[in-house]
Amino acid sequence: MIQAMFASMRPIFLLGLFCLVFWALPGVARAQSCNDDLAALGKSRNTEIEALNAISKAHGNKLDPVAACPHLRKMKEVETKMSEYLTKNKEWCNIPDDFYNNFKAAAERTGKIAEQACALAAKAKEMQQNGGGGLGNLPPPPKLPAGPL
Repeated sequence: MIQAMFASMRPIFLLGLFCLVFWALPGVARAQSCNDDLAALGKSRNTEIEALNAISKAHGNKLDPVAACPHLRKMKEVETKMSEYLTKNKEWCNIPDDFYNNFKAAAERTGKIAEQACALAAKAKEMQQNGGGGLGNLPPPPKLPAGPL
């Protein structure tokens, strides 16, 4: 009799087990997907940060705008993609509000720095084309008298 009762309840237990597995697996898959996507974007971002650090170290801990401009633009692009991903998947990936807001603010700062550095790089290139420092339009300095005074 007990075996008959368990036999009749077997489909209910299997259904309950299936539901438990069905609800648990998407959470694991969701977390894995978010981690993989953010890790790939983070790797690209870290590559640009390392390049900027190398440029800074090569120029006495000062960032050369001409050399840094392409890396800052790429970093801005990567952070924009990350920001869009976080906006789109904030709930799905369980992103905390503090992290989300701080990242968006940092991405905006990176964009401003990239604009400033690239503007300086453009001015530097323009000055080089004008004959060094943009002073090509000035008259030559007066000649000093030669010989003994």
